[in-house]
Amino acid sequence: MNNTKDKIDIRSLSLNALQEHFIRMDEKGFRAKQVYEWLWKKSCFSFNEMSNISKELRAKLDANFVINNVKINSSQVSADKTIKNSFILHDNHLIEGVLIPTPGRMTACVSSQVGCSLTCKFCATGYMERKRNLNPDEIYDQVVLIDQQARENYGQPLSNIVYMGMGEPLLNYANMMKSIERITSEDGLNMAAKRITVSTAGIAKMIKKLGDDQVKFNLALSLHAANDEKRNTIMPINEQNSLKALAEALKYYYAKTKNPVTYEYIIFDGVNDGIQDAMELAKFCKHLPCKVNIIEYNPIAFASYINAGEDKVEAFADYLTKQGINTHLRRSRGKDIDAACGQLAIKEKDKLAEV
Repeated sequence: MNNTKDKIDIRSLSLNALQEHFIRMDEKGFRAKQVYEWLWKKSCFSFNEMSNISKELRAKLDANFVINNVKINSSQVSADKTIKNSFILHDNHLIEGVLIPTPGRMTACVSSQVGCSLTCKFCATGYMERKRNLNPDEIYDQVVLIDQQARENYGQPLSNIVYMGMGEPLLNYANMMKSIERITSEDGLNMAAKRITVSTAGIAKMIKKLGDDQVKFNLALSLHAANDEKRNTIMPINEQNSLKALAEALKYYYAKTKNPVTYEYIIFDGVNDGIQDAMELAKFCKHLPCKVNIIEYNPIAFASYINAGEDKVEAFADYLTKQGINTHLRRSRGKDIDAACGQLAIKEKDKLAEV
């Protein structure tokens, strides 16, 4: 096998499958475990760096397998120290991921798809075509590379991961789950599941599946309106996943996991910023234990939405707080480099660039 396209993607194999390949290559099965550790626990992207493996075996690995690792294509640093990355994939597609440093935590915001099939009207990624799902290792690699950035630039490791980048994680369910398994496992990055948050635009049947799988990570729902008519306009996915269906799914999820849910709510000027909107949200919050993150809107060229005024935002948050709802105001990070919530979109051509 000389052509890369003829080689097996080694990180697509389970440990057992890799051991079977090694036996077929007349190699000891335990060698597979050594290689597996290099691939996942040590995040190694090159067979040549596997120092406890013989040169002969490294040559065999190179002849039969490939490591389709993600690479940083370009990076931008915001005035607030947020770092936005353009990542290039093995097939030349580009995605974006962000390092968000704040006092007390280092957060990686990672993508789960190349583009997005949903058409949320406020989100730049929603105006892109979905090219494909990311593989588990491509999500994992974003975490590895952003963790390296955190250590190199700020002297701290990652503390948190949010699946809030490009794409809808629950429409890439199997690969999203496998990536979290690798990130949290002892023979992977060994990060705590409670440090991971998966954000969804609201796929009711997949939220129930999260409950059936009794996940340990956190769930966030991009809500933005607790009124079907308004949410249909902002987020067309609501037409197939109504608030009633979402409430039912979330109650099922909570019954199975006992994990409270975070509702993300961007306040748009003149759209969902009134006290009536706050009343509807407060009513929706009564379904299960939750908290609300009120997020500053970050305008994009494709949409006419603007951020609500400070007085309206504060009045909205104050109403929720008085209703006994755990409410937080989230200030945007990385706005000056289009790295903030809703701003991720590839502006470069989706092709191989010099790295």
